[in-house]
Amino acid sequence: MAEGNFKIINAKFTHKNIPIHKLEKFQFQDVQAAAEQFKTISDVSECIVIQTASRVEIFLVINLETGDTPDARRPEGKGLVVNQIQEKWIELTELDQYDLDHFDQTLELYSDKQVYHNLLSLACGLDSVVIGKNEILTQLKSAISTAKENKTSGTVLNKLFDTCIRVATQIRETTGIGENVSSLGDIAVKIAEENAGIDKKKHILLIGTGTSAARVAKALNRKGYAFDVVSLTIDRATGFSKILGGTPIEWKDVFPGFDKFDIVFVATTADYFLIQPEHIKRVVENKKSGILILDVSDPRAVADKVSIIPKVKLMSRDQILELVEENETIRMNKVPDVEKLIAKEVPVIEATMKRVNAEPIVGEVLETVDTIRKQELEKALEQLGDLDENKKKIIEELTKSVAQSIVSVPKKTEEKSE
Repeated sequence: MAEGNFKIINAKFTHKNIPIHKLEKFQFQDVQAAAEQFKTISDVSECIVIQTASRVEIFLVINLETGDTPDARRPEGKGLVVNQIQEKWIELTELDQYDLDHFDQTLELYSDKQVYHNLLSLACGLDSVVIGKNEILTQLKSAISTAKENKTSGTVLNKLFDTCIRVATQIRETTGIGENVSSLGDIAVKIAEENAGIDKKKHILLIGTGTSAARVAKALNRKGYAFDVVSLTIDRATGFSKILGGTPIEWKDVFPGFDKFDIVFVATTADYFLIQPEHIKRVVENKKSGILILDVSDPRAVADKVSIIPKVKLMSRDQILELVEENETIRMNKVPDVEKLIAKEVPVIEATMKRVNAEPIVGEVLETVDTIRKQELEKALEQLGDLDENKKKIIEELTKSVAQSIVSVPKKTEEKSE
């Protein structure tokens, strides 16, 4: 490829446009096999897949030096590439008819400068479920490392990811966006540990499959705590569990078996009380040990009167939020500073990516010039006759300096233009 003669495309589904319990349907069973398959698309030379609990994204490099295929810079070319991406994605997943019908409306597509901005924002933690979380940076490092190892990435994506990870690390250190990050889920689990003492013998239930439930599930997973998960439909609970762990159970079995649980996290968006005293009072009255219920739902999903049931301790979202809000406010106040630094760095990354294919050429020129330098030096030393080693070394260093100065002039000029 000639300098800059490529297009980078980012296609994605995330927690921002798809419920987490449905995201599993859009994810790939084998990430590396999927990357290899996307590379079979006409003129796609590189692919990296980012797949986490809250997103699935692909980054592709499209070679614009096309033969019979329409130029990807023209409308018909762009349409062709997008269609092939969609077809390949559908081929690699098991989507129901509704998702197939709405696929092109849900898929987010970006190219070039937008990709640089998106990837840098992602690495800085601005796109995470919990703003500033450092986990995504580790996941990006793992993804590029795996892609390099399996050779699904190449010069372009390697440069882009390495650059964005390095810059994001600097931005995080400068702003402190990732310091002392505790989500609602982290604090809810910590409260459960302090009030009920979680161990392997404790039976935990998570009610809900939305964003708040995802935060609780992640916190439980980090601590290695097993849990059951339930939603109003078993399909939602199953989809959620495939991404975030937990054992899915039927909603109809929750209240009849409520006495077997020691800790219950309620994290829903229902606009009514899911748990009323009459739902659980008779079941738990003969339970030997108590039950801790932590309601982190918005609005609240557990009726206040549940707290008067013997052996039941209820903690509401308001009580938990007192511990969360201060931490979250501090981080949100740092977001504008992070965004300013991202806006400043994106043009630099853009300039860097335009040079990606020129750098190997400069390297080849340097190698050629050095070969000529050695040949001419040998001739000159023969003509000069007897010289001691010190004088020979001085002359050789002089030739190296002259050669490097001449070849490096264009590159230095480019760097100044940034």
